[in-house]
Amino acid sequence: MALANGITLRSATESDLPAIVELAEVCFGMRYDQPEIDNMPGLFPTERAIVAVDDGQIVGHTVDRTMTVTVPGEATIQACGVSAVTVAPTHRRRGILRALYTEQHARTEAEGVPLTMFTASEGTIYGRFGYGPATAGTTVTIDRKQAEFRSGTPDPGGVRTAKLADSHDHLREVYDRWRRLVPGAQIRPEANWNMWFADPERYRDGASTLFALTHPDGYVLYRRQWVEHESIASVAEFRAVTPEAHIALWRVLLSLDLLDRLEVDLTDDDPLPWLVTNPRLVRTKHRFDGLWARIMDVPQALSARTYRTDLDLVLGVADPFRDAGGTFALRVRDGVAECEPTARPADLELGIDVLSSLYFGAHRARVFASANRIHAKDAAVLRAFDSAFVGDRDPELGWFF
Repeated sequence: MALANGITLRSATESDLPAIVELAEVCFGMRYDQPEIDNMPGLFPTERAIVAVDDGQIVGHTVDRTMTVTVPGEATIQACGVSAVTVAPTHRRRGILRALYTEQHARTEAEGVPLTMFTASEGTIYGRFGYGPATAGTTVTIDRKQAEFRSGTPDPGGVRTAKLADSHDHLREVYDRWRRLVPGAQIRPEANWNMWFADPERYRDGASTLFALTHPDGYVLYRRQWVEHESIASVAEFRAVTPEAHIALWRVLLSLDLLDRLEVDLTDDDPLPWLVTNPRLVRTKHRFDGLWARIMDVPQALSARTYRTDLDLVLGVADPFRDAGGTFALRVRDGVAECEPTARPADLELGIDVLSSLYFGAHRARVFASANRIHAKDAAVLRAFDSAFVGDRDPELGWFF
């Protein structure tokens, strides 16, 4: 495919991988470690990549893989996971990103995949393509020396210190149980586990290699480092399948010797602040979005998840990028949805980016309505829509891509 300015798009080949890696390093401002490069083809197959070429040089790139992701109701849906979207700094504002995305999304439509998603490096780019932030979390710090559990908090036990090399099977098994429960979490490919187990230098940010804590129903991976005479433990991954595992793992983390402060990412519904005597010790460092999503097929996507309350309304969905928008009748009974195109007038109108942000249950429709991004026929319609889309637990990104 040729663009107007002489740049061409084509599918990538294995021989393109060094140039693709170099472009990603330039655009993201870092260098990959060898374990990452070795596992790239297994993580995102090169034959799934599209490159933009100018006079023999690769100046743009995007790649995807089909993922299985959990949705509210502990069901799963197929999604196109997009990664490494890059345009060379020498070739900005020439329509390369739009051309790459147009081709990639056309391929996704041809494959019949109802959802696309990615982790975004910038928050201002992708709304025009119909994407919205679909998970939310908070990085918090905890003063370990002052943190105490409330009296009456159980001590389930069962936690062991473990070597990462001896814990591979356990981590895989617990993660797979955990991701089946959590909206937004994906099946994890072996190539991603390989990169974690290799523990590349770039992942460490000056900290130690990974320490592991294991529990029959959970695990924690964390690093230790000294920063300005302060001893810090940074939690890289915390997965607990049961409330008992969650408490047991936190009891050990908050008992680590020679430690001043812990840093960890939490969802809004994490009970940690209410387990300790002083919830103010769980201090917010920053908020972040983990996963961005775009619904490609409204009936298929909305029928895949469950809902908290019954619903019967018509959605008017605007799609600024592709042809997934339209008017859809959405009927929910006992949590199960039916959705189909209709000629009836809309009771509620919104962009496909907003619908995608609501899809996993991370955000509330009433908040988007207050921001003038949802327009409902009346307050009762908005309340019903808002209540139905609330999930039983906050969504989380399973593995970063």
